[in-house]
Amino acid sequence: MNAPEQQPQAAILPFTPSAPFTMGIELELQLVNRRNYNLATDAVDLWGLIEPRALQDQIKLEITQGMIELNSRVHTRVDELDDELKQLRKALVDGAQRLNIDVAGGGAHPFQRWNEQRISPDERFHYIHKKYGYLAKSFTVFGQHIHVGVPNGDDAMYLTHGFARFVPHFIALSAASPFYQGVDTEFDSSRSNVVRAFPLAGTMPVMLRWSEFERYYDNLRQIGVIGSIKDFYWDIRPKPEFGTVEIRVCDTPLTTSHAALLGCYAQLLARWLLTERPLVINDDFYLLYQYNRFEASRYGLEGDIALLDDSGMPMAKTPIAVDLLDRLQDLARYTQNNAEVEALRQLRKLAYEKVNDAGWLRTTFRQRGSHSDLMRLSSQLWMTDSVP
Repeated sequence: MNAPEQQPQAAILPFTPSAPFTMGIELELQLVNRRNYNLATDAVDLWGLIEPRALQDQIKLEITQGMIELNSRVHTRVDELDDELKQLRKALVDGAQRLNIDVAGGGAHPFQRWNEQRISPDERFHYIHKKYGYLAKSFTVFGQHIHVGVPNGDDAMYLTHGFARFVPHFIALSAASPFYQGVDTEFDSSRSNVVRAFPLAGTMPVMLRWSEFERYYDNLRQIGVIGSIKDFYWDIRPKPEFGTVEIRVCDTPLTTSHAALLGCYAQLLARWLLTERPLVINDDFYLLYQYNRFEASRYGLEGDIALLDDSGMPMAKTPIAVDLLDRLQDLARYTQNNAEVEALRQLRKLAYEKVNDAGWLRTTFRQRGSHSDLMRLSSQLWMTDSVP
């Protein structure tokens, strides 16, 4: 008598394959009134005015009502991503004009008060507010998330760790939140500190196989620490339902074109990381992570990065801008079209000149002397790619 055929065990957390090195981005945006350029509370009304209606699937509410989220589709080319972001921006701006409000980028509003924010009408947002208290409203900060496609869970694990090595680059390039609660924080990215307050923030534990992560995930879920992958507020996290790895450390840039550049950098890094597997992921991998993250948040492209060599011995500190320039130079061999070559050229220029949006915001505030006027100019920059 033949033994009964055993059925394969169902995956605890199935990973949906996606096309390697595709990219998509999310942008959390500020809605500001035209009276004093404080945050507005019009997200729900704005979403209802989006035209054409099909774009409502790509524009979503965020945790408080002075925010709204813009989501791109999946792309293989940075120029096509840039074009779509401009189309989405137009739909958002057209709706905002009907409400007499403006839309702005930047990682934090310079003078809003967290206690004045209203939670958006969504079951999950109200659950977060109930669970995390004031942290939910203080989470009224604005980030760019970058998704890169991977074919399987094991590749997602390697890429999650691999991207972590370059978190200082992404923070420094995107830094756009020097002002918070009415003061200059002396950080280029004050938003980074707000995100770190959540208990499941930080980095993914050192695991190399998707099966390991599945067991870890299932253990936390069974004891009630998490309910879904969304409960991990890690700087880099896998997104198995999308088949992507998600970079979550960037401030929302002041322009859509800058956001597209960051997406292209992630795409090129992923090609290199998954093709060459240049990094050794071990128990010492994150020893200097917090220091490097702080340097990028505090000083932007003026900060330093500290690294260990392959034997675990410390190396001399390197300026973040120099480390970034070296990586951009090497990634040139992974470009596949003229749009990527041009994106690398623009990124190298930013790194060489040590320019980020935090510098523009500080310079503009010194010139204007008013946070309200700063937000007026910042919103015009995001909505039109130019300052009046």
